Amino acid sequence: MPEIELKPCFLTPKRVQAEYPLFVYLPGMDGTGQMLRSQTDGLEVGFDVRCLAIPRKDLTTWEILTNNVLDLIHAELEKSSQRSIYLCGESFGGCLAMKVAIKAPHLFKRIILINPASAFNLRSWLPWTSQLTYLVPECFYDIGALGLLPFLASLERMTRSDRHDLLKTMRSVPSKTVNWRLSLLRQFEIDENQLRRLTQPVLLIAGGSDRLLPSVSEVKRIAGILPNSQVLVLPNSGHACLLEKDVNLYEILEDNNFLTNYELPTQELNLAEERLEEYAELLRHED
Repeated sequence: MPEIELKPCFLTPKRVQAEYPLFVYLPGMDGTGQMLRSQTDGLEVGFDVRCLAIPRKDLTTWEILTNNVLDLIHAELEKSSQRSIYLCGESFGGCLAMKVAIKAPHLFKRIILINPASAFNLRSWLPWTSQLTYLVPECFYDIGALGLLPFLASLERMTRSDRHDLLKTMRSVPSKTVNWRLSLLRQFEIDENQLRRLTQPVLLIAGGSDRLLPSVSEVKRIAGILPNSQVLVLPNSGHACLLEKDVNLYEILEDNNFLTNYELPTQELNLAEERLEEYAELLRHED
Protein backbone atom coordinates (compact mmCIF):
# COMPACT_ATOMS: atom_id res chain seq x y z
CA MET A 1 0.00 0.00 0.00
CA PRO A 2 1.62 3.29 -1.05
CA GLU A 3 2.28 5.86 1.68
CA ILE A 4 0.50 9.14 0.97
CA GLU A 5 1.97 11.43 3.60
CA LEU A 6 2.06 14.95 2.20
CA LYS A 7 -1.37 15.88 0.85
CA PRO A 8 -4.39 14.23 -0.79
CA CYS A 9 -3.76 12.94 -4.28
CA PHE A 10 -5.42 10.88 -7.01
CA LEU A 11 -4.32 7.30 -7.59
CA THR A 12 -4.64 5.88 -11.10
CA PRO A 13 -5.52 2.19 -10.63
CA LYS A 14 -4.03 0.76 -13.81
CA ARG A 15 -3.79 3.08 -16.77
CA VAL A 16 -4.61 6.59 -17.93
CA GLN A 17 -7.41 6.72 -20.52
CA ALA A 18 -7.80 10.40 -21.27
CA GLU A 19 -10.37 9.76 -24.01
CA TYR A 20 -12.81 8.23 -21.51
CA PRO A 21 -15.13 10.02 -19.05
CA LEU A 22 -13.41 10.69 -15.72
CA PHE A 23 -14.60 8.58 -12.78
CA VAL A 24 -13.61 10.10 -9.42
CA TYR A 25 -13.96 7.81 -6.40
CA LEU A 26 -13.91 9.24 -2.86
CA PRO A 27 -13.20 6.48 -0.30
CA GLY A 28 -14.52 5.58 3.14
CA MET A 29 -12.96 6.21 6.55
CA ASP A 30 -9.67 4.52 5.65
CA GLY A 31 -9.03 7.20 3.03
CA THR A 32 -6.63 5.00 1.06
CA GLY A 33 -8.58 4.54 -2.16
CA GLN A 34 -7.23 0.99 -2.21
CA MET A 35 -10.56 -0.71 -1.56
CA LEU A 36 -11.91 0.12 -5.04
CA ARG A 37 -9.43 -2.18 -6.73
CA SER A 38 -11.87 -5.10 -7.02
CA GLN A 39 -14.06 -2.81 -9.16
CA THR A 40 -11.28 -1.30 -11.25
CA ASP A 41 -11.29 -3.78 -14.15
CA GLY A 42 -15.02 -3.35 -14.65
CA LEU A 43 -14.96 0.44 -14.40
CA GLU A 44 -12.04 0.81 -16.79
CA VAL A 45 -14.21 -0.63 -19.56
CA GLY A 46 -15.75 2.81 -19.89
CA PHE A 47 -13.99 5.22 -17.52
CA ASP A 48 -10.68 6.83 -16.71
CA VAL A 49 -10.60 6.04 -12.99
CA ARG A 50 -9.11 8.15 -10.20
CA CYS A 51 -9.23 7.20 -6.52
CA LEU A 52 -8.71 9.84 -3.86
CA ALA A 53 -6.03 8.95 -1.31
CA ILE A 54 -5.97 10.96 1.91
CA PRO A 55 -2.78 10.97 4.04
CA ARG A 56 -2.93 8.67 7.05
CA LYS A 57 -2.23 11.58 9.38
CA ASP A 58 -4.50 14.10 7.68
CA LEU A 59 -6.51 16.10 10.24
CA THR A 60 -8.06 18.72 7.98
CA THR A 61 -11.63 20.06 7.92
CA TRP A 62 -14.43 19.24 5.50
CA GLU A 63 -13.80 22.56 3.76
CA ILE A 64 -10.11 21.86 3.17
CA LEU A 65 -10.79 18.30 2.01
CA THR A 66 -13.44 19.62 -0.38
CA ASN A 67 -11.06 22.18 -1.84
CA ASN A 68 -8.32 19.56 -2.17
CA VAL A 69 -10.60 17.31 -4.20
CA LEU A 70 -11.68 20.17 -6.45
CA ASP A 71 -8.05 21.19 -7.01
CA LEU A 72 -7.23 17.62 -8.07
CA ILE A 73 -10.21 17.51 -10.45
CA HIS A 74 -9.27 20.83 -12.03
CA ALA A 75 -5.72 19.52 -12.53
CA GLU A 76 -7.19 16.55 -14.43
CA LEU A 77 -9.34 18.87 -16.55
CA GLU A 78 -6.27 20.86 -17.53
CA LYS A 79 -5.09 17.73 -19.36
CA SER A 80 -8.44 17.13 -21.05
CA SER A 81 -11.09 19.77 -20.46
CA GLN A 82 -13.98 18.35 -22.49
CA ARG A 83 -14.56 15.14 -20.55
CA SER A 84 -17.66 14.48 -18.51
CA ILE A 85 -17.09 13.59 -14.85
CA TYR A 86 -18.76 10.96 -12.70
CA LEU A 87 -18.37 11.62 -8.97
CA CYS A 88 -18.68 8.59 -6.69
CA GLY A 89 -18.49 8.68 -2.90
CA GLU A 90 -18.73 5.73 -0.53
CA SER A 91 -19.50 6.00 3.21
CA PHE A 92 -17.26 8.84 4.55
CA GLY A 93 -16.55 9.64 0.91
CA GLY A 94 -20.29 9.96 0.30
CA CYS A 95 -20.36 12.89 2.73
CA LEU A 96 -17.34 14.41 1.04
CA ALA A 97 -18.92 13.90 -2.40
CA MET A 98 -21.98 15.89 -1.33
CA LYS A 99 -19.74 18.72 -0.11
CA VAL A 100 -17.78 18.68 -3.38
CA ALA A 101 -20.91 18.53 -5.56
CA ILE A 102 -22.71 21.46 -3.96
CA LYS A 103 -19.55 23.61 -4.17
CA ALA A 104 -19.02 22.95 -7.89
CA PRO A 105 -22.25 21.41 -9.28
CA HIS A 106 -21.40 22.39 -12.87
CA LEU A 107 -18.45 19.98 -12.95
CA PHE A 108 -20.35 16.72 -12.65
CA LYS A 109 -22.43 14.85 -15.20
CA ARG A 110 -23.47 12.08 -12.81
CA ILE A 111 -23.18 11.49 -9.04
CA ILE A 112 -23.16 8.13 -7.24
CA LEU A 113 -23.51 7.88 -3.45
CA ILE A 114 -22.93 4.48 -1.83
CA ASN A 115 -23.99 3.92 1.80
CA PRO A 116 -23.31 7.60 2.59
CA ALA A 117 -22.14 8.13 6.17
CA SER A 118 -24.47 11.11 6.49
CA ALA A 119 -26.55 8.43 8.23
CA PHE A 120 -24.04 8.49 11.12
CA ASN A 121 -26.16 10.68 13.38
CA LEU A 122 -29.29 8.61 12.70
CA ARG A 123 -27.98 5.87 15.01
CA SER A 124 -28.22 7.54 18.41
CA TRP A 125 -25.53 5.38 20.02
CA LEU A 126 -22.90 5.98 17.32
CA PRO A 127 -22.20 9.70 17.90
CA TRP A 128 -22.13 9.11 21.66
CA THR A 129 -19.85 6.07 21.66
CA SER A 130 -17.58 7.55 18.98
CA GLN A 131 -16.70 10.35 21.38
CA LEU A 132 -15.21 7.76 23.74
CA THR A 133 -12.80 6.26 21.20
CA TYR A 134 -10.02 8.63 22.21
CA LEU A 135 -9.92 6.78 25.54
CA VAL A 136 -8.96 3.52 23.80
CA PRO A 137 -5.18 2.89 23.94
CA GLU A 138 -3.46 2.64 20.55
CA CYS A 139 -2.49 -0.97 21.19
CA PHE A 140 -6.17 -2.01 21.32
CA TYR A 141 -7.09 -0.60 17.92
CA ASP A 142 -6.03 -3.78 16.12
CA ILE A 143 -8.46 -5.78 18.28
CA GLY A 144 -11.17 -3.16 17.75
CA ALA A 145 -10.73 -3.31 13.97
CA LEU A 146 -11.19 -7.08 14.06
CA GLY A 147 -14.36 -6.74 16.15
CA LEU A 148 -15.77 -4.09 13.81
CA LEU A 149 -15.24 -6.20 10.69
CA PRO A 150 -18.58 -8.10 10.79
CA PHE A 151 -20.44 -4.77 11.09
CA LEU A 152 -18.51 -3.19 8.24
CA ALA A 153 -18.93 -5.95 5.68
CA SER A 154 -20.91 -9.05 4.79
CA LEU A 155 -17.86 -11.27 5.19
CA GLU A 156 -19.45 -14.33 3.63
CA ARG A 157 -19.91 -12.38 0.37
CA MET A 158 -16.20 -11.46 0.14
CA THR A 159 -13.18 -13.46 -0.91
CA ARG A 160 -10.71 -14.45 1.77
CA SER A 161 -8.02 -12.15 0.34
CA ASP A 162 -10.41 -9.17 0.30
CA ARG A 163 -11.35 -9.82 3.94
CA HIS A 164 -7.66 -9.86 4.85
CA ASP A 165 -6.97 -6.68 2.87
CA LEU A 166 -9.91 -4.87 4.45
CA LEU A 167 -8.66 -5.68 7.94
CA LYS A 168 -5.12 -4.63 6.98
CA THR A 169 -6.41 -1.34 5.58
CA MET A 170 -8.46 -0.62 8.72
CA ARG A 171 -5.42 -1.25 10.91
CA SER A 172 -3.28 1.07 8.78
CA VAL A 173 -5.14 4.20 9.92
CA PRO A 174 -3.76 5.72 13.16
CA SER A 175 -6.18 6.03 16.08
CA LYS A 176 -5.79 9.81 16.09
CA THR A 177 -6.94 9.95 12.48
CA VAL A 178 -9.86 7.61 13.17
CA ASN A 179 -10.99 9.87 16.02
CA TRP A 180 -10.67 12.95 13.84
CA ARG A 181 -12.71 11.49 11.00
CA LEU A 182 -15.37 10.33 13.45
CA SER A 183 -15.55 13.89 14.75
CA LEU A 184 -16.06 15.09 11.16
CA LEU A 185 -19.00 12.70 10.80
CA ARG A 186 -20.51 13.95 14.05
CA GLN A 187 -20.25 17.53 12.75
CA PHE A 188 -21.41 16.76 9.21
CA GLU A 189 -24.18 19.00 7.94
CA ILE A 190 -25.46 19.70 4.47
CA ASP A 191 -27.79 22.47 3.35
CA GLU A 192 -30.87 20.77 1.88
CA ASN A 193 -31.57 23.78 -0.31
CA GLN A 194 -28.13 23.40 -1.87
CA LEU A 195 -28.74 19.69 -2.41
CA ARG A 196 -31.97 20.55 -4.23
CA ARG A 197 -29.92 22.57 -6.73
CA LEU A 198 -28.13 19.42 -7.91
CA THR A 199 -30.13 18.72 -11.05
CA GLN A 200 -27.88 16.07 -12.60
CA PRO A 201 -28.87 12.40 -12.20
CA VAL A 202 -27.85 10.91 -8.84
CA LEU A 203 -27.77 7.18 -8.12
CA LEU A 204 -28.15 6.32 -4.43
CA ILE A 205 -26.98 2.80 -3.55
CA ALA A 206 -27.58 1.16 -0.17
CA GLY A 207 -26.70 -2.21 1.29
CA GLY A 208 -29.91 -3.76 2.56
CA SER A 209 -27.92 -5.74 5.15
CA ASP A 210 -25.77 -2.82 6.33
CA ARG A 211 -25.19 -3.47 10.05
CA LEU A 212 -23.12 -0.35 10.60
CA LEU A 213 -25.45 2.42 9.39
CA PRO A 214 -29.14 2.73 8.45
CA SER A 215 -28.14 3.24 4.83
CA VAL A 216 -31.48 2.29 3.26
CA SER A 217 -33.32 4.92 5.29
CA GLU A 218 -30.65 7.48 4.51
CA VAL A 219 -30.64 7.06 0.73
CA LYS A 220 -34.43 7.29 0.70
CA ARG A 221 -34.21 10.49 2.76
CA ILE A 222 -31.66 12.00 0.37
CA ALA A 223 -33.74 10.91 -2.63
CA GLY A 224 -36.61 12.93 -1.19
CA ILE A 225 -34.42 16.04 -1.37
CA LEU A 226 -32.67 15.63 -4.71
CA PRO A 227 -34.79 16.48 -7.76
CA ASN A 228 -33.31 13.85 -10.12
CA SER A 229 -32.36 10.74 -8.18
CA GLN A 230 -32.98 7.02 -8.11
CA VAL A 231 -32.48 4.52 -5.29
CA LEU A 232 -30.99 1.05 -5.60
CA VAL A 233 -31.03 -1.28 -2.59
CA LEU A 234 -28.71 -4.30 -2.73
CA PRO A 235 -30.74 -6.56 -0.43
CA ASN A 236 -27.97 -8.88 0.78
CA SER A 237 -25.07 -6.42 0.81
CA GLY A 238 -23.33 -4.88 3.80
CA HIS A 239 -21.73 -1.50 4.31
CA ALA A 240 -18.56 -2.22 2.31
CA CYS A 241 -20.59 -3.57 -0.60
CA LEU A 242 -18.04 -2.78 -3.33
CA LEU A 243 -15.78 -5.47 -1.87
CA GLU A 244 -18.37 -8.20 -2.36
CA LYS A 245 -17.56 -10.62 -5.14
CA ASP A 246 -21.05 -10.49 -6.69
CA VAL A 247 -21.19 -6.69 -6.85
CA ASN A 248 -20.04 -5.09 -10.11
CA LEU A 249 -20.39 -1.30 -10.03
CA TYR A 250 -20.05 -0.84 -13.78
CA GLU A 251 -22.84 -3.35 -14.42
CA ILE A 252 -24.97 -1.59 -11.79
CA LEU A 253 -24.53 1.72 -13.62
CA GLU A 254 -25.31 0.03 -16.92
CA ASP A 255 -28.39 -1.81 -15.63
CA ASN A 256 -29.78 1.41 -14.12
CA ASN A 257 -29.32 3.41 -17.34
CA PHE A 258 -26.67 5.54 -15.69
CA LEU A 259 -24.30 5.43 -18.67
CA THR A 260 -25.00 7.79 -21.55
CA ASN A 261 -24.52 6.65 -25.13
CA TYR A 262 -22.75 9.79 -26.19
CA GLU A 263 -20.02 9.08 -23.64
CA LEU A 264 -18.64 6.13 -25.57
CA PRO A 265 -14.83 6.14 -25.71
CA THR A 266 -13.42 8.33 -28.49
CA GLN A 267 -11.99 5.41 -30.48
CA GLU A 268 -15.41 3.70 -30.49
CA LEU A 269 -17.08 6.87 -31.75
CA ASN A 270 -14.43 7.23 -34.46
CA LEU A 271 -14.94 3.61 -35.50
CA ALA A 272 -18.70 4.11 -35.65
CA GLU A 273 -18.25 7.23 -37.79
CA GLU A 274 -15.93 5.35 -40.14
CA ARG A 275 -18.45 2.55 -40.56
CA LEU A 276 -21.22 5.04 -41.27
CA GLU A 277 -19.06 6.68 -43.93
CA GLU A 278 -18.29 3.29 -45.50
CA TYR A 279 -21.98 2.41 -45.51
CA ALA A 280 -22.88 5.76 -47.07
CA GLU A 281 -20.24 5.20 -49.75
CA LEU A 282 -21.70 1.77 -50.57
CA LEU A 283 -25.16 3.30 -50.92
CA ARG A 284 -23.81 5.94 -53.32
CA HIS A 285 -22.23 3.26 -55.52
CA GLU A 286 -25.47 1.29 -55.58
CA ASP A 287 -27.31 4.37 -56.82
